[in-house]
Amino acid sequence: MTLSRLGEVAPDIALVDNHGRRTTLSDYRGAPLLLVFVPFAFSDTCTNELIDLRDEAPLVPDSDLTVAVVSCDSLFTMKAWGDAHAYEGPLLSDFWPHGEAARAYGVFNEDKGLAGRGSFLIDSAGVLRWSVLSELGQARDLDEYRAAVRAL
Repeated sequence: MTLSRLGEVAPDIALVDNHGRRTTLSDYRGAPLLLVFVPFAFSDTCTNELIDLRDEAPLVPDSDLTVAVVSCDSLFTMKAWGDAHAYEGPLLSDFWPHGEAARAYGVFNEDKGLAGRGSFLIDSAGVLRWSVLSELGQARDLDEYRAAVRAL
């Protein structure tokens, strides 16, 4: 997998959120956005990562950062996960066309049909400023998120 390039405008993907609303990344312009791709919402590693993100929001005090989670799960799965874990941030479904957003960011695993664990920090102008990719089954480090947001 290859990650999108730093310093370039982030791909403006269109997805459906866990409430059935269509949203695009450009809807978030004007404030920083942390885009977090996860393989499957209900897997152990993903659940633990998302709960950590929920409990750490905001990652940096006084930040207007939005954390948006993207999975190839259906919007119904994303809604069920959000409801089960009281997750209030955007949960975005990349179900159909399957993996289109993950492909745009270079994190779609064609062999397994899922998004890899890629995270992307996008500034208020829509420019990609930081990214990280973790192996399947390996959680990302919250301290890395904090440092990247502070540097923004």
